[in-house]
Amino acid sequence: MSAPDGDKRTVAPQSIPGTAHGQQQGRRSSFSAWPPTFFGGMSPPTRPQAFSSGISPPVARPFPASRVAAATTVTSGQLPDSTPAAFSGIGLFRRFSVSGASADCSQPFGQAAAAKQQHYPSHPLPASELADAIGRHARAELSGDAHPQPKVLDEIIVGSGPAGHTAAIYAARANLEPVLFEGMMAGGVAPGGQLTTTTEVENFPGFPEGITGMELTDKLREQSERFGTEIITETITRVDLSSRPFKLWREGAETDADEPDTCDALIVATGATAKRLGIAGEDQYWQRGMSACAVCDGAAPIFRNKPLVVIGGGDSACEEATFLTKYASHVYIAVRRDAFRASQIMARRAINHPKITVLWNTHVIEAKGNGSALTHVVLQDANTKETRDLDVSGLFYAIGHTPNTAFLGGQLETDETGYLVVKPGLSLTNVAGVFAAGDVQDKTYRQAITAAGSGCMAALDAEKYLENLAAEEHERASGKL
Repeated sequence: MSAPDGDKRTVAPQSIPGTAHGQQQGRRSSFSAWPPTFFGGMSPPTRPQAFSSGISPPVARPFPASRVAAATTVTSGQLPDSTPAAFSGIGLFRRFSVSGASADCSQPFGQAAAAKQQHYPSHPLPASELADAIGRHARAELSGDAHPQPKVLDEIIVGSGPAGHTAAIYAARANLEPVLFEGMMAGGVAPGGQLTTTTEVENFPGFPEGITGMELTDKLREQSERFGTEIITETITRVDLSSRPFKLWREGAETDADEPDTCDALIVATGATAKRLGIAGEDQYWQRGMSACAVCDGAAPIFRNKPLVVIGGGDSACEEATFLTKYASHVYIAVRRDAFRASQIMARRAINHPKITVLWNTHVIEAKGNGSALTHVVLQDANTKETRDLDVSGLFYAIGHTPNTAFLGGQLETDETGYLVVKPGLSLTNVAGVFAAGDVQDKTYRQAITAAGSGCMAALDAEKYLENLAAEEHERASGKL
């Protein structure tokens, strides 16, 4: 950046051509009046001049609204109070509170998206980067390049976990210039998916000392960006897969009148969200003794040689309870009925295990602790409604997952539980050109490493599909088809 964080900027409104405060010189005005900092340190170019020096020309994609929300951390000492007025004339801001707690933004940033996202604090945006970003959009607006015809992309990836980012890395290295929509609190979790809700990850190769879920997510994201993936922090809420190019609409712009993003190949890597009960104390003690993945978190030090409880009555509950016996001093299974729903062999294995006690007709209604870690839960008898405390250091939900496929509108084949169906050994769905990776199509393993592997498969399958598509179009254009 051309100026350090906190560097004061004095942008005189009258010096900006085409604004409400400046001379009305029109959209093709010279850029000579703009501060050089708004051009990434380059000399202000005229409209016909090509952008070189490795700096990308203005693009139609809006500055992510999440960064606008994050930019509200800028103080009045970093940007002058005159800044909002200076830019109001070119439609960048309706109102921007420099030192306030919210940003009410109009197009091209997306007023609805900014309002929704202000509760999600992404990385703070330095004043210098904010000014630089505003300048890029203002430059595009004034030059007439802000709203070009939409481009059909080769590949779009929806999802930002290990599957999505692995697919992006492979696609970017194949020069497919992928665009990845990482979502904004999609499925109720931050970009990165379920991995962001995991504390210590000790079973992902390459990290002998372990790594937190957030750290691993950040590294995956950095690697995707390193090879040229464009990452957009917005959620896809509607698609049309009936014809190619496929159409995708972002949250807040889902009507037919709104311009969709389009692509020839689509990779769905939206994952699956673990079901929770929402019991009292869950918000306070989630990842402080509460989890929805025994395989992911069960070996953590806070659970070793401690009593644990698993909630559920199916195969997953029996499997996870049996797995936890490797580390726990004892494991309880709270089953709300008087019988397991699990298969006979799994149920018998759990019942006969010396370190497992099954609590029949039992509901867990509250999680309690010392403020920093879970110490016990409150149980309620399903028949008598009597309650009692059970001392445990860990609670694990094993009540299933919900695959994040609602935005697809039933256009892809799913199994009886909602998971996407792919051809065995491949990532191909029932729609040519659409591929699935990660937990959205995997109800068996649900691990970060298996998700990453399936992301690789989807990227390679998509690359082959695009190559065949290009060959067919070439033959059709040459009259061979």
